[in-house]
Amino acid sequence: MKVCLAGEGAQGLTHIEVLKQMPDVEVVTLAGGVEADTAEFAAKWQIPHYSMDLAECLQQPGVEAVVLTTPNQIHAEQATLALEMGKHVLLELPMGLSLEESERVVEAEQKSGLVCMVCHSARYSGTFREVRRRVRDGEMKLHHIVQHTYFFRRTNENRFGKPRTWTDELLWHQACHMVDMVYWILDDPEMKVWAQAGPDHEKLGIPMDITLSMRSRDGCLVTSAHSFNNHGPIQQDYRFIGEGGTLLATWDRLTDHEGNEIPVADNSMVEQDEEFFAAIREGRKALTSCSSCLPVMEMIDRLQRSMDDNRD
Repeated sequence: MKVCLAGEGAQGLTHIEVLKQMPDVEVVTLAGGVEADTAEFAAKWQIPHYSMDLAECLQQPGVEAVVLTTPNQIHAEQATLALEMGKHVLLELPMGLSLEESERVVEAEQKSGLVCMVCHSARYSGTFREVRRRVRDGEMKLHHIVQHTYFFRRTNENRFGKPRTWTDELLWHQACHMVDMVYWILDDPEMKVWAQAGPDHEKLGIPMDITLSMRSRDGCLVTSAHSFNNHGPIQQDYRFIGEGGTLLATWDRLTDHEGNEIPVADNSMVEQDEEFFAAIREGRKALTSCSSCLPVMEMIDRLQRSMDDNRD
């Protein structure tokens, strides 16, 4: 299958490393944002065509699908364009920066009948699949989920130290992973929510610290803290506090409360991208189709409104 990759940044790199391992997938065109970086990326990964124009790339002969790893602010616009041009879409999280944008993507997915899948990558992680299995099978009754996401991002740079052409966002992007995880495990889109934000950064114009709280219909509490002010490396961790035990989880490691490691697979990016192409081949919705993940964006919208209401 011939594929267009959109985005020459960090997530573009993550996906090209996976796509190059797939013998039946050929990345034939690259849609970029910064021309010099795009040309360098295309040369390194032997992609024969590149352009700053996504539509031009999607019109290349034989292209059937696109992997969108572009700035958050244009996800919804580009996903809708690709679907309208008859291309299957694998869309980096988030599908939109508002509920309205997300609904437009889902409307385009449903109208097209094509595969439109969002990268809720944690659902493909062996770590979180094991936690969910224990909860769903009744082996673990959850009382509290505690989660932290820490970055140091006081300047607008990507993880390679290069200047960004866009500004990241804590709630709609970074916290989207957590909200999706909670929704996926607890299966309760109507959870009560509450949120607060710290002061906006004077130059970036975004809150650098947020706290999020939720409560499920079964009484499980969720407490989540996110910061772009943290000194140190990127860190994301979960603590699942349950009846009879506690599980500590990162993307690639799961331990119990005594420090015993629980064996889990760590192949989430490969499994995620393989699911996209399997859904295309089998003519079905992907496990994380945009339409099936819309309740996640509805929850984030309620968190945003709570955050706005709690502003000074």
